[in-house]
Amino acid sequence: MKILRFGVIGAGLMGREFASAAARWMHLKDMPARPEIVAVCNLEPEPLAWFKAHCPGVTQTTDDYKALLANPDVEAVYIAVPHNMHREIYSAAIEAGKHVFGEKPFGIDLEANQGILDALARHPKVLARCCSQFPYFPAVQRIGRMIEEGAFGEILEVNAGFLHSSDLDPNKPANWKRLVKFNGEYGVLGDLGMHVCHVPFRVGWEPRNVRAVLSNVIRQRPDGRGGSVACDTWDNATLLCEAGDPLSGAVFPMTLKMQRIAPGEANTWYLEIKGLKGCARFSTREANLLHLMEYRGGAQDWRAAVVGYTPLFPAITGPIFEFGFTDAVLQMWAAFVTELSGAKLPDSPLAQVATPEEAHLSHRLFTASLASARNGSVEKL
Repeated sequence: MKILRFGVIGAGLMGREFASAAARWMHLKDMPARPEIVAVCNLEPEPLAWFKAHCPGVTQTTDDYKALLANPDVEAVYIAVPHNMHREIYSAAIEAGKHVFGEKPFGIDLEANQGILDALARHPKVLARCCSQFPYFPAVQRIGRMIEEGAFGEILEVNAGFLHSSDLDPNKPANWKRLVKFNGEYGVLGDLGMHVCHVPFRVGWEPRNVRAVLSNVIRQRPDGRGGSVACDTWDNATLLCEAGDPLSGAVFPMTLKMQRIAPGEANTWYLEIKGLKGCARFSTREANLLHLMEYRGGAQDWRAAVVGYTPLFPAITGPIFEFGFTDAVLQMWAAFVTELSGAKLPDSPLAQVATPEEAHLSHRLFTASLASARNGSVEKL
């Protein structure tokens, strides 16, 4: 099996998730290649020690990303750093000829995102993708195929969102995501928004305009040193858009919701589609159920389809078992490694990881959303 050598820049939570996925590669069947982590960069030393202990292929640990990019053994990099560092490090990796798997939002703002896209235009042989794992749940893959087949008929309404309660506690110390200088003006939009936009954008439901309601709920938090700090980013966002369906030509309402303060939600991603021929809804709260309604003779009865462990990339787990978050991460990495190896992706409209172009569209939407919230207006895209 072909080995693709990776460097990790930013060895936090999702960096460790990548390391776990790479260690579980034997779980996947008939893969054309596998990733091996050979270099890790992080400013703090503790995560470097974790990678050295758990990833036997690591031969370089450093606090200087430029040293990692200069390593000839590194073919591709996974970058998970605060948003204010995206343009600098993503662009440097691209200029160094390294393939890039980057965290959303692919730049702190629209200008930074455009700078990354400009670097990619200068290096067309570099493959770059944006992290987004939720479309790899089997039920969502099935929804993607249904959309491609026109199973919903004319689209009447789409609702999608990502809700969690990580900031519900007002005494939780502030981190970089609560400060504009690190996270950017987008706030929760930049943090969670690409996860919500990925499926609608991929199937062609592009927003034509947006009316945004943004909320900064907890404006002051402990700073972790006995004092407090002002939190100046948006905690919650609701976007009402008009979108067009490329299959039917219909224009329909699309509501996109991102919340870091959502009581009762741990980490819930959901998608609901209503059409003239049928409806579907899925939530990670019931990760192995896909709710469907098909109109037959006037009956409007929902049914729950049990999807089980039926992922896009076959694995050793049997279909009667259940699928979860770490499985979705593994499937996402399988898609990126497959594409990077030059092999053909499985036949699915949601097989490919989110593209830089889709990330750019999200920036256009989020920039318009800031203007909408500021002016109380409907903003065209």
